[in-house]
Amino acid sequence: MQFEWKGVMPAVTTKFTKDDGLDIEMFSTNIKAQLNAGVSAIILGGTLGEASTLTDDEKKALVVHTVSLVGNQVPVVLNIAEQSTKDAVSAAENAQRYGVSGLMMLPPMRYKATDHETVTYFKTVAQSTDLPIMIYNNPVDYKIEVTLDMFDELLKHDNIQAVKESTRDLTNVTRIKNAFGDRLKILCGVDTIALESILMGAEGWVAGLVCAFPRETVAIYKLAMAGRIEEARQIFRWFLPLLELDINPQLVQNIKLAEVAAGLGTENVRAPRLPLQGAERKRVLKIIEEGVRSRPQLPHYKNI
Repeated sequence: MQFEWKGVMPAVTTKFTKDDGLDIEMFSTNIKAQLNAGVSAIILGGTLGEASTLTDDEKKALVVHTVSLVGNQVPVVLNIAEQSTKDAVSAAENAQRYGVSGLMMLPPMRYKATDHETVTYFKTVAQSTDLPIMIYNNPVDYKIEVTLDMFDELLKHDNIQAVKESTRDLTNVTRIKNAFGDRLKILCGVDTIALESILMGAEGWVAGLVCAFPRETVAIYKLAMAGRIEEARQIFRWFLPLLELDINPQLVQNIKLAEVAAGLGTENVRAPRLPLQGAERKRVLKIIEEGVRSRPQLPHYKNI
């Protein structure tokens, strides 16, 4: 399936049963809610998806099930976050066989590669697949920044098409646009500056709290793109305390608690992650409860 790098693309959580298996039923419930809200794609295997704890068989099961579930409604994108170039190439090849429509790629994991090593890693994978690729640029969490000079080299490969912009530097949106125009599509990867990023020219939003609040997330994007800024701003102001749960080391636990409140998930995480406890749990639940209580009425946003 061909698609454009734009719109709201949820980085979905992986649902687990109480005995640590895949909870396909609850996972399907959440995916259907995302589709009903009007998302543009589904992203599997990101940080929120707890991909580092999944077996290869579990990853395959999730991909195959998701591709079957969504049909031709939206593309499915798989995150590649491997330890070696060889494994990344293999993961990309498998993704294409399983019916994935695009890839999101992190730099090499657990090794702070040089600029040259990072570029070579991305280029090698790009040469091994026909799938379109979005580079995940998150130096805050993963300690490697993909600079404009590096993108200048990477964009010689036609299938490197987008960046998940997670530097947390809003001015980087303008720098990228000044350097590459529309050649490199920008999707904001930081929930708390998503509206600002869209207004500065980002084409899309790889979202986290969308897992619990899909309609509100898509409404903000649609309203902003339609120039209905004040309406988008009012919803975003309501959303911000919830969105701040995404920029936290326990973002997975936080967002899964929010999914529970929205009826779209369970609290089950896979060790070494554990459910929140004590004062932090109370703090997060208070934010979620207030967000649910004051949930705004949305305009008819789907067709604007």
